Amino acid sequence: MNWLEPLAYEYMLRAIGVSALVGVLCAMLSCFLVLKGWSLIGDALSHAIVPGVAVAYIVGLPYTVGAAVAAALATFVLTFLRVRTALKDDVVIGVVLSLFFSLGLFIASISPISVDITSIVLGNMLAVSDADIVQMWVLSVVAMFVYAVFWRTWLLVFFDPLQAAASGIAPKRHRVTFFIILGATIVVAMKAVGAFMVVAMVVIPGASAHLLTQRFLPMLLVASLIGGLSGGLGVYFSYFLNGATGGVVVLMQTVCFFLAFVWTRVSQMQLRAVR
Repeated sequence: MNWLEPLAYEYMLRAIGVSALVGVLCAMLSCFLVLKGWSLIGDALSHAIVPGVAVAYIVGLPYTVGAAVAAALATFVLTFLRVRTALKDDVVIGVVLSLFFSLGLFIASISPISVDITSIVLGNMLAVSDADIVQMWVLSVVAMFVYAVFWRTWLLVFFDPLQAAASGIAPKRHRVTFFIILGATIVVAMKAVGAFMVVAMVVIPGASAHLLTQRFLPMLLVASLIGGLSGGLGVYFSYFLNGATGGVVVLMQTVCFFLAFVWTRVSQMQLRAVR
């Protein structure tokens, strides 16, 4: 078996690069989601794009456009309900997830669309067009730039909102900005791993890193490393396995999670033995 064979194809090199970039972006956001206990928000937004995809196909637009609009609308509804009601976060997430997903199924049922559902559910990085690659790069770079500028502010807003308000920071505006970036990230990642596996990419890297360190900056670096490597190597190995790229990427992230878990347990046992 020639292990360098995938690297001889331009489409593989592009797919590996973009998947690694998307993996890093998802991992960066996953650190906040894991620490705040907002993992299910990623699940809600990944399901919320379904009606946007259905409407986009009906009117003849690229489904990334519909997905982006639906994600933005879901973000607004999530934020509005969290601020204006006394409901707990899990209840709000459940309501939004059910509302948007059922709406998408209803739209698709009354106006059937000719689309490969598997490509939306599982994703296929190897089949994306040049235009899709450009969109993914642009969205990823913009999202990472915003993250780099505001991540320290978001730490203060999410974990010490009173201090943030006293410092003249507008917590609501920054929360909305974060969720908009999260929605855009989910739209980008949908191309790589599909709508239903996006939640894994915005949860597992942060969860794995959190097992290894309690400090945010090291956690961010470890999560980004896991996300980038699993994204690029997942596409690479999918060439030999002839399987869905999204499934291979998520499986690799899951392996990283269990390795981190085992490492943590062994380290704790050794520490107890020394004591």
